[in-house]
Amino acid sequence: MILTVTLNTALDVTYTVDALVPHSSHRVGEVTERPGGKGLNVARVLGALGHDCVVTGFAGGPTGDVLRSLLAPLPPRDALVPVAGNTRRTLAITDRSTGDTTQLNEPGPQVSPAEWAAFLRTYEELAAGAEAVALCGSLPPGIHVGAYAELVRIARAAAVPVLLDTSGEPLRRGIAARPDLVKPNAEELARLTGSREPLRAARDARRRGAHSVIASLGPEGVLAVTPDGVWRAAPPAPVRGNPTGAGDSAVAGLLSALAEGLDWPDRLARAVALSTATVLAPAAGDFDAAAYAELLPRVTVEPHTPTP
Repeated sequence: MILTVTLNTALDVTYTVDALVPHSSHRVGEVTERPGGKGLNVARVLGALGHDCVVTGFAGGPTGDVLRSLLAPLPPRDALVPVAGNTRRTLAITDRSTGDTTQLNEPGPQVSPAEWAAFLRTYEELAAGAEAVALCGSLPPGIHVGAYAELVRIARAAAVPVLLDTSGEPLRRGIAARPDLVKPNAEELARLTGSREPLRAARDARRRGAHSVIASLGPEGVLAVTPDGVWRAAPPAPVRGNPTGAGDSAVAGLLSALAEGLDWPDRLARAVALSTATVLAPAAGDFDAAAYAELLPRVTVEPHTPTP
């Protein structure tokens, strides 16, 4: 079983309009709702890949009820912890004329100390039986900034590999707890280390405590700095589409390959193929299974030699 943690779950609502024009009224052509938050997105991809997956975090209020009802028929198993506050919504507005998406993210419900303690009990029990753990996304109000560091230490005490995918101060604190893997994008890595050169920044993140660092470079693929070597992995060609959820698909690829015991080049190839297939999918956040199967053997994975 793979465990994904989403402390700030969301009900993702997408509106599709012919053209998004500021200061004007719009007729919405299509509305979709689905359970969201980074860890739930990761779990959905893991389920599509055939992995047993459990999701935990928080859900509450009428929005939380809708989220759980949408989650019920999906492969990931629901171990979300109830809270008194209302789960947040994220609103995405997709402009058909340009293909661009505008995102509005609510902050999330206030979480009490008692609710955090209840979550910790659930997390410790689930982590003890997991093959791997993914800690994903932002923190809701009321959760202390060192929360991910605490969760990393619990997973490590249970000898369970743990991946951290967050940003800002929670990432800085979490890395100090020595997660097995972190997956920042280039901007998050630059904010963490002060360096915009990906290799230098990734090596700095390892010195800060991360066992391995997978830096997402957007359409250029990923840079992996690990104890076993440094690699660059890239798709066979640039693609156009909606990048929403591509990073979460990459996390799912890394976790599934880790659980299957694959080596680093195969892990990276899967991550890049899945993220690229997500950009190509008609629905934001899903991956195109046919595109993934076609892309996987064509991803380029090479040892990375820095330019002198």
